[in-house]
Amino acid sequence: MSIVINTPNGNIGRPLAHALLDAGQQLTLISRDARKVEDLVKRGAKVVEGSTDDAAVLDKAFAGASAVFWLTPPATRPDFLDWAEATARVAAGKAKQHGVKRVVVLSSIGAQTGRGTGPVGALLAVEESFKAAVADVTILRPGYFMENLLQSLPTLASAGSLFVPIPLTRALPMVAVADIARKAADVLLDAGWKGSRIIGVHGPAHLSYADVARILTEVSGKPVSAVQISIDDFRKAMMGYGLPDFLVGLLAEMYQAVGEGRMDPAEPRSAETTTSTTLAQWAKAVLVPAVEQARAAA
Repeated sequence: MSIVINTPNGNIGRPLAHALLDAGQQLTLISRDARKVEDLVKRGAKVVEGSTDDAAVLDKAFAGASAVFWLTPPATRPDFLDWAEATARVAAGKAKQHGVKRVVVLSSIGAQTGRGTGPVGALLAVEESFKAAVADVTILRPGYFMENLLQSLPTLASAGSLFVPIPLTRALPMVAVADIARKAADVLLDAGWKGSRIIGVHGPAHLSYADVARILTEVSGKPVSAVQISIDDFRKAMMGYGLPDFLVGLLAEMYQAVGEGRMDPAEPRSAETTTSTTLAQWAKAVLVPAVEQARAAA
Protein backbone atom coordinates (compact mmCIF):
# COMPACT_ATOMS: atom_id res chain seq x y z
CA MET A 1 0.00 0.00 0.00
CA SER A 2 1.23 3.49 -0.87
CA ILE A 3 0.28 6.05 1.78
CA VAL A 4 0.63 9.84 1.76
CA ILE A 5 1.17 11.79 5.00
CA ASN A 6 0.70 15.55 4.68
CA THR A 7 2.26 16.48 8.05
CA PRO A 8 5.31 14.26 8.62
CA ASN A 9 7.15 16.70 10.87
CA GLY A 10 4.58 16.94 13.67
CA ASN A 11 4.25 15.00 16.89
CA ILE A 12 1.61 12.76 15.30
CA GLY A 13 2.74 12.56 11.68
CA ARG A 14 6.32 11.60 12.51
CA PRO A 15 5.60 8.62 14.81
CA LEU A 16 2.89 7.57 12.38
CA ALA A 17 5.41 7.60 9.55
CA HIS A 18 7.84 5.47 11.54
CA ALA A 19 5.08 3.00 12.45
CA LEU A 20 4.03 2.60 8.83
CA LEU A 21 7.62 2.17 7.67
CA ASP A 22 8.08 -0.45 10.40
CA ALA A 23 5.09 -2.24 8.87
CA GLY A 24 6.70 -2.24 5.43
CA GLN A 25 4.43 0.37 3.82
CA GLN A 26 5.44 2.69 0.99
CA LEU A 27 5.25 6.31 2.14
CA THR A 28 5.10 9.66 0.40
CA LEU A 29 5.64 12.66 2.65
CA ILE A 30 4.67 16.25 1.90
CA SER A 31 7.16 18.61 3.54
CA ARG A 32 8.00 22.27 2.98
CA ASP A 33 11.62 21.41 3.72
CA ALA A 34 12.90 18.02 2.57
CA ARG A 35 15.80 18.25 5.01
CA LYS A 36 13.38 17.87 7.93
CA VAL A 37 12.42 14.37 6.83
CA GLU A 38 15.85 13.09 5.82
CA ASP A 39 15.68 10.39 8.50
CA LEU A 40 12.43 9.07 7.04
CA VAL A 41 13.78 9.23 3.49
CA LYS A 42 16.77 7.15 4.62
CA ARG A 43 14.25 4.56 5.79
CA GLY A 44 12.68 4.44 2.32
CA ALA A 45 10.06 7.19 2.30
CA LYS A 46 9.63 9.45 -0.73
CA VAL A 47 9.33 13.20 -0.16
CA VAL A 48 7.44 15.77 -2.22
CA GLU A 49 8.74 19.19 -1.26
CA GLY A 50 6.19 21.96 -1.01
CA SER A 51 3.03 23.10 0.71
CA THR A 52 -0.17 21.15 1.24
CA ASP A 53 -2.18 24.04 -0.22
CA ASP A 54 -0.35 23.81 -3.56
CA ALA A 55 -2.43 21.82 -6.07
CA ALA A 56 0.66 20.86 -8.06
CA VAL A 57 2.31 19.45 -4.93
CA LEU A 58 -0.81 17.43 -4.16
CA ASP A 59 -0.91 16.12 -7.74
CA LYS A 60 2.64 14.88 -7.41
CA ALA A 61 2.13 13.38 -3.95
CA PHE A 62 -1.23 11.71 -4.62
CA ALA A 63 -0.29 10.15 -7.96
CA GLY A 64 -0.37 6.38 -7.44
CA ALA A 65 -1.36 6.64 -3.77
CA SER A 66 -3.85 4.18 -2.33
CA ALA A 67 -4.38 6.01 1.00
CA VAL A 68 -3.92 9.46 2.52
CA PHE A 69 -3.53 10.60 6.12
CA TRP A 70 -4.70 14.21 6.36
CA LEU A 71 -4.01 16.40 9.38
CA THR A 72 -4.96 20.08 9.35
CA PRO A 73 -1.88 22.03 10.51
CA PRO A 74 -2.04 24.41 13.49
CA ALA A 75 -3.37 27.93 13.03
CA THR A 76 -0.56 30.18 11.80
CA ARG A 77 -2.44 32.79 9.75
CA PRO A 78 -5.37 35.18 10.31
CA ASP A 79 -7.47 33.50 7.61
CA PHE A 80 -6.82 30.06 9.07
CA LEU A 81 -10.41 28.80 9.07
CA ASP A 82 -11.05 29.73 5.44
CA TRP A 83 -7.60 28.48 4.43
CA ALA A 84 -7.97 25.12 6.16
CA GLU A 85 -11.39 24.50 4.64
CA ALA A 86 -10.31 25.55 1.14
CA THR A 87 -7.12 23.48 1.32
CA ALA A 88 -9.10 20.40 2.34
CA ARG A 89 -11.53 20.89 -0.55
CA VAL A 90 -8.63 20.98 -3.01
CA ALA A 91 -6.95 17.97 -1.38
CA ALA A 92 -10.17 15.96 -1.38
CA GLY A 93 -10.69 16.77 -5.04
CA LYS A 94 -7.17 15.67 -5.85
CA ALA A 95 -7.65 12.46 -3.88
CA LYS A 96 -10.73 11.70 -5.99
CA GLN A 97 -8.97 12.68 -9.22
CA HIS A 98 -6.04 10.35 -8.53
CA GLY A 99 -8.18 7.43 -7.43
CA VAL A 100 -7.14 7.38 -3.78
CA LYS A 101 -9.15 4.58 -2.21
CA ARG A 102 -9.03 5.44 1.48
CA VAL A 103 -8.49 8.55 3.60
CA VAL A 104 -7.90 8.89 7.33
CA VAL A 105 -8.65 12.41 8.57
CA LEU A 106 -7.41 13.61 11.94
CA SER A 107 -10.11 15.84 13.36
CA SER A 108 -10.99 16.69 16.98
CA ILE A 109 -13.60 16.42 19.67
CA GLY A 110 -16.06 19.26 19.15
CA ALA A 111 -15.70 19.16 15.37
CA GLN A 112 -19.39 18.33 15.09
CA THR A 113 -20.21 21.88 16.26
CA GLY A 114 -18.52 23.59 13.31
CA ARG A 115 -17.57 27.26 13.42
CA GLY A 116 -17.43 29.05 16.75
CA THR A 117 -14.99 26.64 18.37
CA GLY A 118 -11.69 28.35 17.58
CA PRO A 119 -9.23 26.39 15.43
CA VAL A 120 -11.47 23.32 15.69
CA GLY A 121 -14.15 25.27 13.81
CA ALA A 122 -12.66 24.39 10.43
CA LEU A 123 -12.63 20.64 10.95
CA LEU A 124 -16.27 19.79 10.23
CA ALA A 125 -15.89 21.24 6.74
CA VAL A 126 -12.60 19.35 6.36
CA GLU A 127 -14.34 16.10 7.31
CA GLU A 128 -17.22 16.74 4.93
CA SER A 129 -14.92 17.55 2.00
CA PHE A 130 -13.19 14.18 2.17
CA LYS A 131 -16.44 12.27 2.84
CA ALA A 132 -17.94 13.82 -0.29
CA ALA A 133 -14.96 12.92 -2.48
CA VAL A 134 -13.82 9.45 -1.34
CA ALA A 135 -15.98 6.44 -0.52
CA ASP A 136 -13.88 5.02 2.32
CA VAL A 137 -13.04 7.65 4.95
CA THR A 138 -12.26 7.23 8.63
CA ILE A 139 -12.39 10.37 10.73
CA LEU A 140 -10.48 10.28 14.01
CA ARG A 141 -11.70 12.73 16.66
CA PRO A 142 -9.14 12.75 19.48
CA GLY A 143 -9.66 14.39 22.84
CA TYR A 144 -7.57 17.03 24.55
CA PHE A 145 -3.87 16.36 23.99
CA MET A 146 -1.92 15.67 27.18
CA GLU A 147 0.94 17.47 25.45
CA ASN A 148 -1.04 20.72 25.65
CA LEU A 149 -0.16 20.77 29.35
CA LEU A 150 3.40 21.59 28.31
CA GLN A 151 2.13 25.08 27.48
CA SER A 152 1.82 25.59 31.25
CA LEU A 153 5.49 24.87 31.91
CA PRO A 154 6.29 28.47 33.02
CA THR A 155 3.59 28.55 35.72
CA LEU A 156 4.11 24.94 36.76
CA ALA A 157 7.83 25.62 37.20
CA SER A 158 7.46 28.95 38.99
CA ALA A 159 4.30 28.48 41.04
CA GLY A 160 3.23 24.84 40.78
CA SER A 161 -0.01 26.03 39.21
CA LEU A 162 -2.17 25.50 36.14
CA PHE A 163 -4.20 28.56 35.15
CA VAL A 164 -7.13 27.51 32.98
CA PRO A 165 -10.09 29.42 31.50
CA ILE A 166 -12.65 26.64 31.97
CA PRO A 167 -14.50 25.28 35.03
CA LEU A 168 -12.17 23.07 37.06
CA THR A 169 -14.80 20.33 37.31
CA ARG A 170 -15.50 20.02 33.55
CA ALA A 171 -14.09 16.66 32.47
CA LEU A 172 -12.66 16.09 28.99
CA PRO A 173 -11.11 13.01 27.38
CA MET A 174 -7.33 13.38 27.58
CA VAL A 175 -5.09 11.44 25.24
CA ALA A 176 -1.35 11.17 24.55
CA VAL A 177 -0.34 12.04 21.00
CA ALA A 178 1.64 8.80 20.73
CA ASP A 179 -1.63 6.91 21.19
CA ILE A 180 -3.28 9.01 18.47
CA ALA A 181 -0.47 8.09 16.08
CA ARG A 182 -0.85 4.42 16.99
CA LYS A 183 -4.61 4.58 16.38
CA ALA A 184 -4.04 6.19 12.98
CA ALA A 185 -1.51 3.50 12.07
CA ASP A 186 -3.92 0.75 13.13
CA VAL A 187 -6.67 2.21 10.94
CA LEU A 188 -4.41 2.66 7.93
CA LEU A 189 -3.06 -0.88 8.23
CA ASP A 190 -6.51 -2.43 8.68
CA ALA A 191 -7.76 -3.57 5.28
CA GLY A 192 -11.16 -4.62 6.58
CA TRP A 193 -13.08 -1.37 6.94
CA LYS A 194 -15.27 0.25 4.31
CA GLY A 195 -17.44 3.32 4.03
CA SER A 196 -17.49 6.48 6.10
CA ARG A 197 -17.13 6.39 9.86
CA ILE A 198 -16.09 8.51 12.84
CA ILE A 199 -13.99 7.10 15.70
CA GLY A 200 -13.26 8.93 18.91
CA VAL A 201 -9.78 8.70 20.41
CA HIS A 202 -10.41 9.37 24.07
CA GLY A 203 -7.41 8.27 26.11
CA PRO A 204 -8.06 6.09 29.17
CA ALA A 205 -10.27 8.57 31.06
CA HIS A 206 -12.18 11.83 31.06
CA LEU A 207 -10.35 14.20 33.41
CA SER A 208 -11.10 17.62 34.85
CA TYR A 209 -8.35 20.10 35.69
CA ALA A 210 -9.01 19.30 39.34
CA ASP A 211 -8.17 15.68 38.46
CA VAL A 212 -5.11 16.81 36.51
CA ALA A 213 -3.77 18.82 39.46
CA ARG A 214 -4.30 15.86 41.79
CA ILE A 215 -2.55 13.42 39.44
CA LEU A 216 0.39 15.79 38.85
CA THR A 217 0.75 16.23 42.61
CA GLU A 218 0.86 12.47 43.10
CA VAL A 219 3.34 11.88 40.28
CA SER A 220 5.71 14.76 41.06
CA GLY A 221 5.51 14.56 44.83
CA LYS A 222 5.06 18.34 44.89
CA PRO A 223 1.81 20.29 45.24
CA VAL A 224 0.16 21.32 42.00
CA SER A 225 -2.93 23.51 41.98
CA ALA A 226 -5.44 24.32 39.26
CA VAL A 227 -6.78 27.88 39.19
CA GLN A 228 -9.71 28.97 37.05
CA ILE A 229 -9.27 32.32 35.30
CA SER A 230 -11.64 34.32 33.13
CA ILE A 231 -11.53 34.31 29.36
CA ASP A 232 -10.47 37.97 29.50
CA ASP A 233 -7.57 37.14 31.80
CA PHE A 234 -6.63 34.29 29.45
CA ARG A 235 -6.58 36.72 26.54
CA LYS A 236 -4.33 39.12 28.47
CA ALA A 237 -1.95 36.30 29.43
CA MET A 238 -1.66 35.02 25.86
CA MET A 239 -1.05 38.51 24.53
CA GLY A 240 1.61 38.91 27.20
CA TYR A 241 3.33 35.82 25.83
CA GLY A 242 3.43 37.53 22.43
CA LEU A 243 0.84 35.44 20.59
CA PRO A 244 -0.70 37.23 17.60
CA ASP A 245 -4.17 38.70 18.04
CA PHE A 246 -5.85 36.29 15.63
CA LEU A 247 -4.50 33.25 17.50
CA VAL A 248 -5.46 34.66 20.90
CA GLY A 249 -8.96 35.18 19.54
CA LEU A 250 -9.21 31.63 18.21
CA LEU A 251 -7.94 30.07 21.42
CA ALA A 252 -10.24 32.19 23.57
CA GLU A 253 -13.18 31.16 21.38
CA MET A 254 -12.21 27.51 21.76
CA TYR A 255 -12.03 27.68 25.56
CA GLN A 256 -15.33 29.55 25.66
CA ALA A 257 -16.84 26.67 23.67
CA VAL A 258 -15.28 24.13 26.05
CA GLY A 259 -16.81 25.86 29.04
CA GLU A 260 -20.21 25.93 27.35
CA GLY A 261 -20.10 22.23 26.45
CA ARG A 262 -19.87 22.77 22.70
CA MET A 263 -16.56 20.91 22.61
CA ASP A 264 -17.82 17.80 24.37
CA PRO A 265 -17.21 14.63 22.33
CA ALA A 266 -20.08 13.50 20.14
CA GLU A 267 -18.82 9.91 20.21
CA PRO A 268 -19.44 7.88 23.38
CA ARG A 269 -16.51 6.27 25.14
CA SER A 270 -16.08 2.62 24.22
CA ALA A 271 -13.38 -0.02 24.09
CA GLU A 272 -12.60 1.18 20.56
CA THR A 273 -12.15 4.82 21.57
CA THR A 274 -10.17 4.14 24.77
CA THR A 275 -6.38 4.25 24.47
CA SER A 276 -3.85 3.07 27.01
CA THR A 277 -1.45 5.82 28.11
CA THR A 278 -2.61 7.35 31.40
CA LEU A 279 -1.95 10.94 32.39
CA ALA A 280 0.20 9.68 35.27
CA GLN A 281 2.37 7.63 32.89
CA TRP A 282 2.71 10.51 30.44
CA ALA A 283 3.43 13.06 33.16
CA LYS A 284 6.11 10.87 34.74
CA ALA A 285 7.84 10.39 31.39
CA VAL A 286 7.39 13.85 29.86
CA LEU A 287 5.88 16.64 31.94
CA VAL A 288 7.61 16.21 35.30
CA PRO A 289 11.13 16.07 33.77
CA ALA A 290 10.30 19.15 31.68
CA VAL A 291 9.12 21.05 34.75
CA GLU A 292 12.25 20.07 36.68
CA GLN A 293 14.43 21.17 33.79
CA ALA A 294 12.60 24.51 33.59
CA ARG A 295 13.08 25.05 37.32
CA ALA A 296 16.78 24.24 37.10
CA ALA A 297 17.22 26.71 34.25
CA ALA A 298 15.41 29.54 36.07
